[in-house]
Amino acid sequence: MAPHERARAERPRVIVTEAGLREQLRTPTHGARVVVPAGAQLSPAAEDFVRAWRLEVASDGAPTPSVGVAEGVSDAAPSGQGPAQGHGANARWDRPGTFPVVLDGPIPRCEVCESEVRRKPSHLTQLDAEHFAPKTHPRIALRGRLDSLHALALLIGARAGAEGREALVGHMGTLAAYCREIQSAEYAGRLVDPLVLDGRDEASVHAVTHDPDGHLGIPHVVPDEGDPEVLHWLSWLRCQVRETEIVALGVTPIERASEAQRSLVHALNRLSSGVYLLILLVRAADPNRGGSSPP
Repeated sequence: MAPHERARAERPRVIVTEAGLREQLRTPTHGARVVVPAGAQLSPAAEDFVRAWRLEVASDGAPTPSVGVAEGVSDAAPSGQGPAQGHGANARWDRPGTFPVVLDGPIPRCEVCESEVRRKPSHLTQLDAEHFAPKTHPRIALRGRLDSLHALALLIGARAGAEGREALVGHMGTLAAYCREIQSAEYAGRLVDPLVLDGRDEASVHAVTHDPDGHLGIPHVVPDEGDPEVLHWLSWLRCQVRETEIVALGVTPIERASEAQRSLVHALNRLSSGVYLLILLVRAADPNRGGSSPP
């Protein structure tokens, strides 16, 4: 390798922060154009900022993907056919989690008193990149429910692994990743990306869960004492998702909800359908119920 090529290869990649993007725009507007250095990497907070405002990201005058730059994921990948990353690669959100909050923007303010919050007091938590709020805020309560769904999905995945249900382990990883996607979208005030599960898009999941007999050859599932333990855990997860959807509806009445807030409620409804799809797959593959090998 020539010296100049080696120097280029060893040069550290430029990290573009949310603060840097905000400095360019001053006042963000949907669809605005920002320019980043060639080969630059967006920080997690910058990526959420880009997605929230649907910014066009350009490098040296050439447009680059508006999201996924930090992970090398392109918007051009069709649903269900993304790059092989994470545990499922069903969509750009289906990847291992990272710590969600990066404090690289303006000094946030308290939503109640409007004063700057330079050190987080114990009674406040970060509402978004610009505000802190009391922990009793309805959006914080919703996030607590989303955290619980995430934890329960991973717990069920661990239970599935102990039972040798490797496919179900991957599906639970995907549902956990979708919980993180919903959480990220709620924080940034953006639309939630569609659910993709077991290679099925939202329309396919909806079709199977509304006509399991036509697609899987089994009737709708009412869990009973003959089902394996993991199916009952899935049923409990579905109950929790439906209760979380009610909490989300209580944050902002649907008649006054923004497009992003409606998207979040829809995503929780689809998440419930995704869990039910897995319940159907477990029942359909149960050898004690006339199925084949466990998923």
